[in-house]
Amino acid sequence: MITVQTTINSLIEKVWEFWTLPEHITKWNFASPDWHTPYAENDLREGGEFKSTMAAKDGSLSFDFEGEYTLVKHHKAIGYIIADGRKVEITFNETPDGVEVIESFDPETLNPEEMQRGGWQAILDNFKKYVESN
Repeated sequence: MITVQTTINSLIEKVWEFWTLPEHITKWNFASPDWHTPYAENDLREGGEFKSTMAAKDGSLSFDFEGEYTLVKHHKAIGYIIADGRKVEITFNETPDGVEVIESFDPETLNPEEMQRGGWQAILDNFKKYVESN
């Protein structure tokens, strides 16, 4: 598994809400400024499904990121299986400095692991910036 993490200077309630509600997901779920997430849906419960469309702003490329939740512990942890069968685990830990978000995922085989780590970390960094500025 590959792991990325950050600590967000905010309360767990806000971090959880911004991570899970589609109206917020569309505001932070991209790795670089030339991409965006124009669509997101989320049925946050074990067995529930999610989908977000990630797209280049110039319209040249888009794809759906989707899967099914295997674990939902309110304000604590989320687990899911991506449509291609890879597993993802996210934990939310309250600390004196804020909320530590740790995201671990099975790598895919097309791109180098460092590239994947960099992309997922960039998205997590966007999430931190979004939460702390709103």
